[in-house]
Amino acid sequence: MTDSATPPLIRLRGITKTYGSGSAAFQALRGVDLDVASGEFTAVMGPSGSGKSTAMNLIGCLDTPSDGSYHFRGVPVQGLSRDQRALLRRRHMGFVFQGFHLLARTTAQENVELPLLYRGEGTAQRREHARQALDQVGLAGWEHHTPAELSGGQQQRVAIARAIVSAPTLLLADEPTGNLDTARSLEIMELLVALNRDHGITVIMVTHEPEMAAFAHRVVHFRDGRVERDELRSPQPQAEPA
Repeated sequence: MTDSATPPLIRLRGITKTYGSGSAAFQALRGVDLDVASGEFTAVMGPSGSGKSTAMNLIGCLDTPSDGSYHFRGVPVQGLSRDQRALLRRRHMGFVFQGFHLLARTTAQENVELPLLYRGEGTAQRREHARQALDQVGLAGWEHHTPAELSGGQQQRVAIARAIVSAPTLLLADEPTGNLDTARSLEIMELLVALNRDHGITVIMVTHEPEMAAFAHRVVHFRDGRVERDELRSPQPQAEPA
């Protein structure tokens, strides 16, 4: 759902994904067409096996389609090499998962620095950018705490800081509140809304919770490997930025 005069950030056309072959073949995606505009906050919903996580992995260049075309900022992703896709991920995408995936024996700041280390940034620059990202997610002063010293909500904030430290164009969040209680879930959603609203980061979030999807501008419903329904909606109002 984009203005035809403005190319979408993401354009999927006729995307299929088949795992296995012969009688064991399973078609996870069955011809998906989807546009996501720059600056959107899109929630993706659907029952288990509907294809929503497969679509997320393809958009995030963690997997490749069996057929169809995927354009990111007008670039045909299916024509890129593995190294080129890795570079696209590193420069333009951040990832947040249900499991926080933090290194247990390293501090919050060191966890956040990791993407910058892979990009070859110097120590002083990494530290400064990591401090800024932690401040952005409300964790100034927690830089030297390890994951064991943080609550679940704080650990997810560290994971989000790690995802945004490289200033991504796109943030992909797969069940980001799945391991959190209601209060912490709402805090994380308010943070994602603020990153989208105040910093222009495009957010695509997979969730099975309607209460979390209510924060998005748009909800795309998957079923049986296809887009079943695509709804624009008024996001849930927030009194205060996170």
